[in-house]
Amino acid sequence: MSFSSEFKEFALKGNVMDLAVGVIIGGAFGKIVDSVVGDLIMPIVGKLLGGLDFSNLYIGLNNQAAGLALAEAKKAGAVFAYGSFITIVINFAILAMIIFLMVKQMNKLKSEAPPPAPAATPEDVLLLREIRDSLKK
Repeated sequence: MSFSSEFKEFALKGNVMDLAVGVIIGGAFGKIVDSVVGDLIMPIVGKLLGGLDFSNLYIGLNNQAAGLALAEAKKAGAVFAYGSFITIVINFAILAMIIFLMVKQMNKLKSEAPPPAPAATPEDVLLLREIRDSLKK
């Protein structure tokens, strides 16, 4: 089997296509969660904490002047940007919670589905049962 035909067989399997769709949708969903965290949640958290802007929280490692924006501080040298880390941790927690709720709902729907009907007993098995029962008499 040639490399191209092996790759074609691999790429066209159902699981690979499902995975590709999942990755694409997951990437788009991740951007939505990033926006929710960065544009909606973090400004509210910052407001509740006295007007704190998490995106500009850092410790300068090259003696940067205090009060610089994070981008300007990075131009001046290395920084320990813990505000960005806090935002990403909150982003992860929200995404993990949403995925947990989705999996929980999927499991609930699976358990509510009626069990499949048992297959009809083949005719030869029924005939053998009749013979067995008549021999017991």
